[in-house]
Amino acid sequence: MVSRVRDDRIDSLAQKYLQSSVFADATAAVETVYRSDWGRILATLIGLFGDFDLAEESAQEAFTAAVNQWASEGVPESPRAWIIQTAKHKAIDRIRRQTRFEEKVEAFPYEFGATVEEPNYDSDEIPDDRLRLIFTCCHPALAPEVQVSLTLRTLCGLETDEIARAFLVPVPTMAQRLVRAKRKIRDARIPYRVPETRDMAERLDAVLTVVYLVFNEGYAATRGTSLVRTDLCAEAIRLARLLSSLLGPQPPAEVTGLLALMLLHDARRDARLDSARDLVVLEEQDRNRWNQQQIAEALPLVDKALRNGPGPFSLQAAIAAIHCRAARPEDTDWVQIVRLYGVLERLQPSPIVSLNRAVAVAMAEGPQAGLAIIDELAASGDLDNYHLLHASRADLLRRRGSFEEAAKSYGRALQLATHESERRFLEKRLREVRSAVA
Repeated sequence: MVSRVRDDRIDSLAQKYLQSSVFADATAAVETVYRSDWGRILATLIGLFGDFDLAEESAQEAFTAAVNQWASEGVPESPRAWIIQTAKHKAIDRIRRQTRFEEKVEAFPYEFGATVEEPNYDSDEIPDDRLRLIFTCCHPALAPEVQVSLTLRTLCGLETDEIARAFLVPVPTMAQRLVRAKRKIRDARIPYRVPETRDMAERLDAVLTVVYLVFNEGYAATRGTSLVRTDLCAEAIRLARLLSSLLGPQPPAEVTGLLALMLLHDARRDARLDSARDLVVLEEQDRNRWNQQQIAEALPLVDKALRNGPGPFSLQAAIAAIHCRAARPEDTDWVQIVRLYGVLERLQPSPIVSLNRAVAVAMAEGPQAGLAIIDELAASGDLDNYHLLHASRADLLRRRGSFEEAAKSYGRALQLATHESERRFLEKRLREVRSAVA
């Protein structure tokens, strides 16, 4: 009898373990789809319903439903299609609950069929929901900072606090901007489409900025266990290629410059983390791990972009090209990099550009020269909550031998850093300078 009771308990524990294991597998699958396909799913739903809030809320409900259903029935063969189909049904249910359902249905451009299908667009439009989403968010009726932040929220799935941190504004301010932007798109009936080529110029700068920020989030993720999100890097490069082909055989120089810039940065991706997934700074990277094929593709694009006059992305691509051409860290032409940052600073003044120039000056002329510029930036207060300002200052102080001061700056950077890989790197440096003081 005792043995039977014990067996029942073992069976019960085994069943609970199995259930928890299945639930964990389903949760992991949902998280994977969310990270890789959130932007694609949301873009499809916005294309179907023309309502940002409805699309976002329905998608979130679908992801929530997936956790339990996939745990009991298994992960579907096409998880993204499952999420879209479920979100579509939930959106329709929401519409039906509204009092003027019939009138709203007539206003939608697409019928609600039984399956998710690609809507029929005019032949002169690019058949890509994500590109349409970017151009919709970058409509000139919206303020530039709102255009970019709204796209980061919808296409990348970034949280409001992450976007606020990127723009150095309070979270409530960013939340209000996003709400107002979505309301304006809805009330003004801004069309969900890629404009004709002749109408692209007024949106192109914002679109390029958005694509680059998508890449940046992939290249140095704000949060999570992995510093690099290859899905976002690949998506940004794909969108840049699509834009380039859309604009004909001679696209604007900045389109070419942006593509080259992202290819060059992405070429160093495998060398940025060591075997423990910890951050490896540029001068310590194994350059044999850089993607030489990708670099070879990008370098002619840099030259092509610069021939039409330097723009911000073209100049940044030229700086990245100097790094990629150097076989060893000591071969880097820092003097030329300083010159390029000087041009960029005049063309597009910003505290971030000034910080990057300060680091280049330090490498070309010594730590003290770079520290003088960084101290001026710190005094202005513009980058007080930007962890890389304090990390850069700490590194130059470390190089100068001012270990006690360096420890203070590393501590401040550590307070502000949000990604685990960066935090581990800063903690390592902090231990090094503290041991030097002792």
